[in-house]
Amino acid sequence: MNTGTDTPGTLADPIDSTRIKADFPLLSTTRAGTGHDRLITYLDSAATAQKPQAVIDALTNYYETTNANVARGVYELAEASTNAMEAARRKVAKFINAPAANEVIFTKNATESLNLVARSWGGTNLGPGDAVVLTQLEHHANIVPWQILQAEKGFEIRWIPVDANGHLDLTDLDRFLDGAKVVGLSAMSNVLGTLTPMRRIADAAHAAGAVVTVDACQYVPHLPTDVVEMGADFVSFSAHKMCGPTGVGVMWGKAELLDAMPPFLGGGGMIENVTQEGFKPAELPHKFEAGTPPIAEAVGLGVAVDYLSALGMDAVREHEVRLTSYTLRTLADRFGDKLTIHGPSEPAERGGVFSLELADVHPHDLSQVLDEHGVCVRAGHHCAKPLMKVLGVGATARASVYIYNDESDVDALADSLEAAASFFSF
Repeated sequence: MNTGTDTPGTLADPIDSTRIKADFPLLSTTRAGTGHDRLITYLDSAATAQKPQAVIDALTNYYETTNANVARGVYELAEASTNAMEAARRKVAKFINAPAANEVIFTKNATESLNLVARSWGGTNLGPGDAVVLTQLEHHANIVPWQILQAEKGFEIRWIPVDANGHLDLTDLDRFLDGAKVVGLSAMSNVLGTLTPMRRIADAAHAAGAVVTVDACQYVPHLPTDVVEMGADFVSFSAHKMCGPTGVGVMWGKAELLDAMPPFLGGGGMIENVTQEGFKPAELPHKFEAGTPPIAEAVGLGVAVDYLSALGMDAVREHEVRLTSYTLRTLADRFGDKLTIHGPSEPAERGGVFSLELADVHPHDLSQVLDEHGVCVRAGHHCAKPLMKVLGVGATARASVYIYNDESDVDALADSLEAAASFFSF
């Protein structure tokens, strides 16, 4: 394993973070720090990634040159707008190795994508006596939709536990899957960074007769993604975590499942015909895209896909493994048992997400002190309260790295943590 000791941008690191950082305007702007203006150290990409100039320009260009509604007008501008959005759909399909572009559904975010699966597939196929299997790693967006539906349908929810090292405990997987119809799991934990054994779980779930829905919000921006290799039936993710705009998400699903599912929302754009007696839905993907879709945002997502593809997702992953190794080692060396880092200790088994506890300092207080030093981290329960309960904490301070981060950002984090330790006098 590469230990991350080499200088960023050398042959040992395929990502030149210094050059990449220059592509992101916000990272070149100053913010008020402790007595002087400073560039921020952005370590909150697990919440949302920064946007490169190419994506920002794509949004502006769309509104300046192409803005028209899609799939309705036959005039040239409307056709250009439709073509731009459909080109973005094809880019996303290729990026995740979807068998067909019409299996890629644009939503407003990954939360809507996960709700679509629960409401449309789950609402049609689940009832009393059935079971939905979730994991203790899940984000609320892959928990609450099933709990809402459970109250209506009366099925059981089972929970795959997390072990002391932050991995899923699959000892009783066969028992959990007995009689299950759905397995919902995160591909990468947004709290622990844990990479889950998706294919193992998917194969076991399919053998038990269950479908598999994957929350890939933390996975798709950071690793090469192949939805076929995953073995999943549905995969949801967000544009804004992969350098794209806010306001657009993706739900990929197998065509045979999507064809059999009822529409999630009704209205314009998702119908082939409407009469006073009823309606006939449109073909995929429009069946699940009621109303005016996030056109400009989808175009921006397409450009974000181009940007990441040019870097190469294998290179992105290699860079982040190196940086994760450097982060774990640096923080352990400088703080010892004063600092707890939740999750797997092996960099290759996790993403660059670090949920931290510094002695007895409350995460919100810690985040505030770090902000005074220009270091941006997340504080809270990270929309994963069941996992917080398993960890025995109410909240953590979470730092997360991406393509524009390097060892200097980790050093800035460590320095600011030392300042916090000094401020709180321990």
